[in-house]
Amino acid sequence: MALPKMVRVRQRFARPVVSDISRATRATLAACGHPIRGGDVVAIGTSSRGISNYATIVKATVDHLKELGAKPFIFPAMGSHGGGTPEGQLSVLDHYGINETTMGVPCRATMEVVQVGEALGLPVWLEKGAAGADWVCLVNRIKPHTDFKGSIESGLFKMMTIGLGKYKGAIQYHRANVRHSYETVITDVGREMLAKAKIAFGLGIVENGYDETAHVEAFAAADLEAGERRLLKTAKENLARLPFSALEVLIVEQVGKNISGAGMDTNVIGRPSNPHEPFPNDPRILWIVALDLTDNTYGNATGIGSADFTTRKLVEKIDMKATLINCLAACSPGGAKLPPAFDSDREAIEAALSCTGLLVPEREARVVRIKNTLMLGEIEVSESLLPEIAKRGTLTVLGEPAELRFDAAGTLLPL
Repeated sequence: MALPKMVRVRQRFARPVVSDISRATRATLAACGHPIRGGDVVAIGTSSRGISNYATIVKATVDHLKELGAKPFIFPAMGSHGGGTPEGQLSVLDHYGINETTMGVPCRATMEVVQVGEALGLPVWLEKGAAGADWVCLVNRIKPHTDFKGSIESGLFKMMTIGLGKYKGAIQYHRANVRHSYETVITDVGREMLAKAKIAFGLGIVENGYDETAHVEAFAAADLEAGERRLLKTAKENLARLPFSALEVLIVEQVGKNISGAGMDTNVIGRPSNPHEPFPNDPRILWIVALDLTDNTYGNATGIGSADFTTRKLVEKIDMKATLINCLAACSPGGAKLPPAFDSDREAIEAALSCTGLLVPEREARVVRIKNTLMLGEIEVSESLLPEIAKRGTLTVLGEPAELRFDAAGTLLPL
């Protein structure tokens, strides 16, 4: 089957960036007015997301606390991720360069939780090791959530709810989301955690459209909610998106939990990852082809159900136990559904094009190819989109239209 010729295009996004990340992290921590003093034992909650410069930011947080004479340790605040086991969660952190050797402090994990309060008639859970510390602090990226829209979405409040609650809390809160809504649960549980759990500070990270660190800012407990709401507005302004609102086919080279909690960022693909909340249907993509899993997702293919076509190589990398733990904890079983899987990338792409209903899809189909939903600065688009590109001042064509390149096995050569 003939395939559309593709042309490389550069998108231009706003590009605020932090030049000295370690220095900026230390400065905002020193200025936020947190209560930590010498001798205090401090639990640093860390994320399972693929956050840019995350190890540098966490290390700067550790160093700031050490300079105060505090005794910090790191723990994974990541709900059911890492297969829902302490070893799996520490392994996720290690893959991001966060371990006892690089950080110079203990890294401890347990799935045990203790009750520290109550919200919405439900117990509020805190990881047992963190509960034994004098103070808890949180380091996480603030960004639009993949499941719902609100004034607080994915960030420090979510970490206080799902992350600090570990597997037990993740199951409980996601079930409560169905009854009360995501934003209500995250907000109410987060407020109770702030009131009862000795949260010293939250360090919020905002990234730009190029997956770079655009801003870091620390908030003492009293300022955390207002600070997160403000940074979410900035994160939404910075969010990279596809440049077209209607496509026949989107080719995604890699999906995974380190890319997005939903495998593919639903804010980019315009498809909700759960049926319980309204979600904007923009862009409108007829078919999505997912070609491979990232190594850093550890076989967790949560969100593969948002794709329409995939490959056998991706399916063979799936750890279905880890995927189901994550999807069922989130009350989103559809995220684990497997689309038709083909022996090669080329066959999967051809199948998607054959289902567009176009008479001459190689000339008519509106096709975009991306590496993943985090990396949208340079993409490939089909020739049919060139007239629209000419009208956009934020898009630059980088070359002449060319055939998609595959190796002898039909594997698409990397973007």
